[in-house]
Amino acid sequence: MIEWLWPWIGALLPLPWLVQRWLPAAYSREPALRAPFFRQWQALNQRQPGNSPAAGRVTLLALWLIWLCLLLAAARPTWIGEPIELPKTGRDLMLAVDISGSMRVEDMQLGDTLLRRIDALKGLGAEFLQRRKGDRVGLILFGSNAYVQSPLSFDTATVEQFLREAQIGFAGQETAIGDAIGLAVKRLRERPADSRVLVLLTDGQDTASSVRPVEAARLAKNLGIRIYTVGIGADQLSLPGLFGSSLGSRQVNPSADLDEQTLQEIAELTGGRYFRARNPRELAGIYQLLDQLEPVEQDSASFRPRQALGHWPLLLALLLSFILALQYSRRAGGSVARTGGDQRQEIAR
Repeated sequence: MIEWLWPWIGALLPLPWLVQRWLPAAYSREPALRAPFFRQWQALNQRQPGNSPAAGRVTLLALWLIWLCLLLAAARPTWIGEPIELPKTGRDLMLAVDISGSMRVEDMQLGDTLLRRIDALKGLGAEFLQRRKGDRVGLILFGSNAYVQSPLSFDTATVEQFLREAQIGFAGQETAIGDAIGLAVKRLRERPADSRVLVLLTDGQDTASSVRPVEAARLAKNLGIRIYTVGIGADQLSLPGLFGSSLGSRQVNPSADLDEQTLQEIAELTGGRYFRARNPRELAGIYQLLDQLEPVEQDSASFRPRQALGHWPLLLALLLSFILALQYSRRAGGSVARTGGDQRQEIAR
């Protein structure tokens, strides 16, 4: 639809008629020039087709149209389009995933199958990202070093693809939990204070950071960033015995290096929670619980595109003015030519 920002401009439409009707005519006091053959010129001018009553009415109509177009342009017409839904405004959620060498351990039991820790994390993490429509989601991968694989974005499908493509060892074989938290803090600190969330998933302890994880967590606390930590890995794993048989088999704890105390301290310090995922079922439950603790905002916003239209009536006024000026110049030129010819005939007589 079209909206007029200054509709009161329309009240000026009768202004030219009021000026002509009520203001006295202007008389020039400049000296007059006595021109010979004035009556002959006047008679010739009155005989021109352009000065007929019909031509005068056309000119008057064109002048009124020009005035109307100028008023329409001054009223600032604006076209307003249909409402367009904006992406839902949710949380700024950064996912920090451990891709150190220990994540290749196969201790995540799903039925009769043992999955690698990284495979269980990627599959269930991708489903978690699919449910975060409306959040700005980012991805940090860390091993010996931490780096941003995907900045905060509403494009959760791309972040999901980056997570599925993550490979063990790309960031080194060690674990830099503190550096991962520090990098997340750097990315989240410019975001609104009530929507900053970090979900950190690891299976070990910090062995390579330049800053201690708890110190990085204190910085996150000062900036209002909540950190949820998840410890990955089973509590026990049966190793086969001689020639793959049960003879000589033993039970081991594959998560002996998991620093649960530090992970729990990080979560409590920042107002988050610590979770333990010993198998894919528990990990899926953790993701669902995170959806409840940090629900996606459902309120959506919309906007209507606006486009100014004032240049169109202004262009029409300019075109009509050009046509009137061209018509006037042609009349003036023809009048001068005819008057000059009649004057020469009078002189010849």
